[in-house]
Amino acid sequence: MPNTQNAGKKGRVSWIARIAVATAAILLLLRGQDWGRLAVTFRGMNLGYFVLSLGIYAFAQVVISVRWWLLLRAQAIHIGVLAAIRLFFLGLFYSNVMPGSVGGDLVKAWYVTKHTDKRLEGVLSVFLDRAIGLFGLVLMAVLTYVLFLRGRITALFQADEGGAGWFSRHPYAILGSAGVAGILLAVSLIYPASRAVLAHWAAVVRLRGITLLRKTRDAVAAYCARPWTLLWTVFLTFVGQSIVLVAFWLLGRDLGMDVGLRYYLFVFPVMWVVGAVPISIAGLGIVEAGTVGLFCRLTGAPAEQALALVLCQRLIWVLASLPGGLIHLLGAHLPREDISVDVQETGN
Repeated sequence: MPNTQNAGKKGRVSWIARIAVATAAILLLLRGQDWGRLAVTFRGMNLGYFVLSLGIYAFAQVVISVRWWLLLRAQAIHIGVLAAIRLFFLGLFYSNVMPGSVGGDLVKAWYVTKHTDKRLEGVLSVFLDRAIGLFGLVLMAVLTYVLFLRGRITALFQADEGGAGWFSRHPYAILGSAGVAGILLAVSLIYPASRAVLAHWAAVVRLRGITLLRKTRDAVAAYCARPWTLLWTVFLTFVGQSIVLVAFWLLGRDLGMDVGLRYYLFVFPVMWVVGAVPISIAGLGIVEAGTVGLFCRLTGAPAEQALALVLCQRLIWVLASLPGGLIHLLGAHLPREDISVDVQETGN
């Protein structure tokens, strides 16, 4: 019982810290914006481009959910592709619409174990899917930098005194951020809940470590024995993310941003990877502020247009994730036998 209470306190502290980070990032993003120009930008937007971007983003998530389904099949977890898509959108809903202390990946990992006896393999597939997605984004950003933007970014750093100019202009922001990070790290190490969690997991490792390590080794070996499956998952990552970026590029052009596609292929993947770090609520504020800053710095795009684009991006994420909430309400994320039991209990 004490361990549960301490873990709950730690979760609340982490939640409050992420709220603080998101709030600070949003305030930084909105500071100094020309609200009149932002309103003009939105009034000039063609709704059709927004709907097109929303549809393409939703379709891309279906493509990426097939990527996860392939990883499940590599572990001989034979659930239907539609069931995998439903679970994927359930995870999106909890990540983008209800970003609480339990992330979408954990929700998806929990419910996939309801569909199979291979629980560890199912959970591992979720986190491998996340790792492949992040790897694909990093690779896309690196290739875009090397092929198209190396000279541009190098010139910017040289013009900014080797990158030191920004730091010299914002010493208090840097020191303050470092101080906050240091305090959060100290609290996480000193806070009693942290010690309780570490003690709990140490006990788990002692009791179940050998079995888990053996199952993990077998699961990793199963993936390594199917290199073509892994290559297909990387390919689907590029397909899914590329069509989303083209849609956002079209939306940006409609908002007045005269910016080449290559910048979208660099800025968005970089910020999506940064947003995956759990220091904010679903990357809220961090992704938006970083994306606006990079677009303005690299391309000279007006801040109001870049802000309109990232606000549209956030809204698209939320709207495309709403089907996951309906899936949860209808119980469509559960195996059929579990749905039948729930219906019978409700009738009684």
